[in-house]
Order: sequence, then structure tokens, then C-alpha cells
Amino acid sequence: MVIGKALQVAVIGAGIAGAACARALTMAGHQVQIFDKSRGPGGRLATRRLEWVDRQGQPCTTRIDHGAVGFTAHSVAFQTFVDQAIEAGLLAEWAPRLAAGTLPAEAGGLLYVPTPDMPALCRGLLEGTSAHWSFAVDSLHKNPLGWQVQAGSTRHPHMFDAVVLALPPAQAAPLLGPHRRDWARHASIAPMQPCWTLMGIADTSSPCSGAPEAAAAWQVARPSTGPLAWVLRNDSRPGRARVPGQAHWVAHARAGWSRRHLEQPAAWVQQQMQAALAECLNRPVGWLTCTVHRWRYAVPQAQKPASAQACWWDAAQGLGVCGDFLGGSGVEGAWLSAQSLAAALLQRASNSVVTSADGRAHEAADEAARVPPWPSCVH
Repeated sequence: MVIGKALQVAVIGAGIAGAACARALTMAGHQVQIFDKSRGPGGRLATRRLEWVDRQGQPCTTRIDHGAVGFTAHSVAFQTFVDQAIEAGLLAEWAPRLAAGTLPAEAGGLLYVPTPDMPALCRGLLEGTSAHWSFAVDSLHKNPLGWQVQAGSTRHPHMFDAVVLALPPAQAAPLLGPHRRDWARHASIAPMQPCWTLMGIADTSSPCSGAPEAAAAWQVARPSTGPLAWVLRNDSRPGRARVPGQAHWVAHARAGWSRRHLEQPAAWVQQQMQAALAECLNRPVGWLTCTVHRWRYAVPQAQKPASAQACWWDAAQGLGVCGDFLGGSGVEGAWLSAQSLAAALLQRASNSVVTSADGRAHEAADEAARVPPWPSCVH
């Protein structure tokens, strides 16, 4: 139920922070529209569709998770949200078998993975929300009637009471500049780590299989040296299809290696990462198809818990920012930041005086987590 005025809110960015904030506002009765430069939701909870031709000349398609490996839950509020998502069929627990001799798993080895693909969690949160895909917002305009968003020469005609930016800080900075120069300055220097990711399909039916018995026994490797930080058998993850005669590999490079080679041609990066994977597997890989993806803003550089300022909120202008660079690292930090910003915005809607984010991320999240985050039809 809405207390006070029902607000018209534009949320820029459809990753977990934007989707969670939009959901909290929608559940409170406000009118939310999502804008994202991509063709669908998810952000770094990403799955790529690969199209290729097999050795018999037949067209094939495969979906591979090339973004976040998975995530953990530490706070009571986020664990409640995770439990609800599992009940809704949008998340599954995954305790992958680690390769011998690699770095140990974090948080006891238990990860949560969206199913049937990584964007499923954000799709569930945005069920019923008006969305504008392939709309890369590059400017915000404020006048006495409200906010408008613009992508290139296209200005969306709707007037909004508030705008939420749920973007990597470097992408949020130019949008903030004309309206909050102090925020823009902080966002422009907020360090984010890059990541090159290799993904592909290997033939396991040939002698050059890429999935020897030693590799078949494990699902995740965390090499202690070399370019690669994570190596995954993607087809071993919950809800992913296994195809006889194939191994679906995903490898994430270390942040330092990715930063040093950030501007290298994709073909060179692919060659280097393929060689590193072959070394990890201790044999060549018989690739059927392979490609790389560059994440310029993969994770915040500083691994930190939720801070005293889990979001930015300017009630006078109706402008807010949320994301993992403010709320703490990872999916949980992004979610907590979104709940904090939604709570601050809802105080405005109930005619309370709010001048800045109050920072009570966990308290706001506790309240938000009591309400099921998706419609009853999402199962």
C-alpha cells in the first residue's frame, strides 16, 4: 500500500541492484520504468547464447554463463531473500567439487546460482515492470515538472518524480555531473576491477578432449598461479544441460592480468586464455567454438562490507544511486544498497523529510525482505 503520493520512478540499469530497487518500489505501489542498454536484464548475472556449426555441419546453439560465478549470503535479510528465491524456483544451491591442489572455496563452498540461467533472478524481480531495452541513457534532464531520460537523440517522453542510477560508478559519473558534481567526482574515481572471460564448447569424444578423467571429477578450479582465477565446467551447474561428447568451459582471468591486457585485441586474449586453460587441464582442448568477453567493471576493487552510506540519495532533486560499490561487494552488497535506496525513496513518498541516505542498509533490507519479492505466478 502506498502512503502519500505514488511516485513515477525511472531506474537506469537492470542488474541486481536496479532490479531489486525497482521491485521494492513496485511492491510499495509506485510506478517504475526500467531502462537498460542491453537487450534484457541481468547485468553481471549474465548468460550468453553461442551459435556455432558442429563438425557434421549442423547448426548448434548453447547458453553459457559468462558473468558472476555465483554468490553467497551473510546477512539475515539477504538470506531471507535467497530462501524466497529458492522457493520460487529462481535460485539453486551449488556446492561444486573443487579440483585438487587449487585454492580453497570461500564461505564453506556453498554458492547460490540463478536457474535456468543467470538473468532469471533479475527477470523474476522485474516481472510486470515496464522495461525499455537497448536504451543506453546518456543524459538526464531536470525541469520543474520532473525528470526525463535520453539516449542519443531519443528523449523518452515520460516525466519522472525520481531517477535511480544502478550502474557501475564510471558509467554513472557522466549522468550525475550536471546534477551532483560531488557524486560524479566520487563515482569517477571509484575503483572497479576488470575481468576477461573465456567461454566455449570442447569436444570430449576425441583424444584431444579437454575433459580428461581428472578434470571430469571436478567442477571448479581456482588456480593459485597463472592468468586464470576461476575455471568452471558450466554444464555441471544446477539447471544447465549436459550434452554427451561436450564440455562447456568458462574461465575468468585474474583482475591484475585483465587490467594489464584490458585493451589487447580479443583474438590475442582468447589465444592466451586458451593456452592457460590447456595448462590448467594438463592437455590440449579440442574446441568446437570459443570466444571471450571483456568486463570493464566486474567487481569493486575493495572487498568491503555494507558501509554506513549504502546508497546516495538527494531528496530535494529526487536523484539516487545504488550498487555494489556502495553497499558492499557482490550480489549481496548490490541488493543491500538497493534496499537502502528504496527505503530512502519511500520515506519521500510518505512525506517524511530525508536529506541523504541514512545508511541503514540492513534495517531497510530486513523490512523489505518480509514481503515476497515476486508475484505469486513466478515459480
